[in-house]
Amino acid sequence: MASKPSIPKGTRDFSPAEVAKRQYIIQIIKSNFEKFGFQPIETPSFENSETLMGKYGEEGDRLIFKILNSGDFLAKANATHLEAKDSTKLISSISEKALRYDLTVPFARYVVQHQNEIEFPFKRYQIQPVWRADRPQKGRFREFSQCDADVVGSKSLWQEVELVQLYDSVFTTLGLEGVTIKINNRKILSGIAEVIGASDKLIDFTVALDKLDKIGEDGVKKEMIEKGISEEAITKVQPLFNFTGTISEKIEKLSVLLSSSAEGMKGVEELRFICDNVINLGLSTASLDLDVTLARGLNYYTGAIFEVAAPKTVAMGSIGGGGRYDDLTGIFGLKNMSGVGISFGLDRICLVIEELGLFPETVTSTSKALFINYGDKEAFYSMKAIKELRADGIKVELYPDNTKVAKQFQHADKRFIPFAVIVGEEEIKDNQYSLKDLVSGEQKKVSLEELKEILK
Repeated sequence: MASKPSIPKGTRDFSPAEVAKRQYIIQIIKSNFEKFGFQPIETPSFENSETLMGKYGEEGDRLIFKILNSGDFLAKANATHLEAKDSTKLISSISEKALRYDLTVPFARYVVQHQNEIEFPFKRYQIQPVWRADRPQKGRFREFSQCDADVVGSKSLWQEVELVQLYDSVFTTLGLEGVTIKINNRKILSGIAEVIGASDKLIDFTVALDKLDKIGEDGVKKEMIEKGISEEAITKVQPLFNFTGTISEKIEKLSVLLSSSAEGMKGVEELRFICDNVINLGLSTASLDLDVTLARGLNYYTGAIFEVAAPKTVAMGSIGGGGRYDDLTGIFGLKNMSGVGISFGLDRICLVIEELGLFPETVTSTSKALFINYGDKEAFYSMKAIKELRADGIKVELYPDNTKVAKQFQHADKRFIPFAVIVGEEEIKDNQYSLKDLVSGEQKKVSLEELKEILK
């Protein structure tokens, strides 16, 4: 007996309806990318292993899908490592390629490889799938799409201002109101660590501070002490425990707190420039918030850090994020190429829009009308109309088989096609069409022009 077909864990099939919804979101993201001057590139789904390995830390390296060499891959395997069953050392002799883990490192490789053809600053966007050998769980997949926009070759903070506007523009177009764009700066986090004299405790500090809403000030202080942060250090950052107010007020509090740190003050000035300009230019539906607990990408971000939170009515993690990196291409030998980029979480955005019922009714993969097949003569008459309707961009189709009419109507119902077009001898004689609304059951005779207007 044949085994039941299945797909690998952490992957998904998408139905026509799901693909239509994803394409609707991608199209809006794409059109906004292009409106802001970003150009599309694509890179291969797999790269040379040396391009990817060592770029994401030890944990990241473990999550990279390795591709076995073609042919008899064991013939060239290192015999010592093979006999010792040391897979970590063996892998380099049996696998020279790997599936891409993200779009950022392949982009850095692309910039270095094509630096003589690229006009800098280079604004690129990329929407492609990536693969991670992660443990699958709700909302975490082994294959998923990333939607990235990056600018390389400019240190100007106007790029950060524009990226905040880009987030706002995309979510406004999607009808997703109440999104919060959180911003922080890596230099501010470094400044805090410098002020408290605990640079090595930076991550412990930010993780604990991030729990302020959940466990309160006393709970956070207790956790910090448990992590080895001194009471004296905690006293120095007391203002962070009541870090409220407008963005301007928060920036002033940081100026006082970090006055003894040159690095921290540089971060304050960068934040001031970005936030002042975003506020003065205005946002349509999103709001900007300064969040000192935001500490994503500490290994590679060097300036601004972004994270986008869904509207408070939806229980969902971040739906986007990004930041400034000063030397991304340095890993491939091209020094001092500063860049800044953001990413959109397609899968999560899709879930949020679905939950809030924001997909327009027009977002569908189905046809607007099904022409019922009564025989070759009627089918030919129908096909002439179908040709004209399609030329006007209207999605219509003819049921291919001259079978029971009830079966054809059932087919339309199951595919949620809203109209059926009936053509018999009488309609051909009168040069008309009988249009049936499959929701209300109403039926009327119409000309081809009227049919076009209704189906548009």
